[in-house]
Amino acid sequence: METSYPSPPPLSASNVSAVANVRTWSAFCHASALLGVLFHFPGHLLGPLIVWLVKRDDSPAIDAHGKEALNFQISMLIYNVIAAIFCLVLIGFFFLAILWVLNAVFVIIASIEASDGKFYRYPMTIRFIQ
Repeated sequence: METSYPSPPPLSASNVSAVANVRTWSAFCHASALLGVLFHFPGHLLGPLIVWLVKRDDSPAIDAHGKEALNFQISMLIYNVIAAIFCLVLIGFFFLAILWVLNAVFVIIASIEASDGKFYRYPMTIRFIQ
């Protein structure tokens, strides 16, 4: 005895557009952290915060991506402050350079994953916002 599963309804143009819109905003939640290249201190935090606050009610996916991006940027801010303290003994400059490169790499990876419709969990992240 075979069981057949109902086929999913065909995607309409509005459904495809809505999915693409969610993916775009999810990717932008992550990519907006790259504003920190231009505006060092507030840029890393303000971009994801603004996107998340404006779009979090539109989709649970955008809400989750925004929280993840914010948690990572807050964690990176804490790590940068600790590395800045270590600059007094000169090793902090090395840590700062590593943190800045890792921040950019992880943000780019997360943006690409979000645009593909996947959820990316940043490593080294303290989950402040649940």
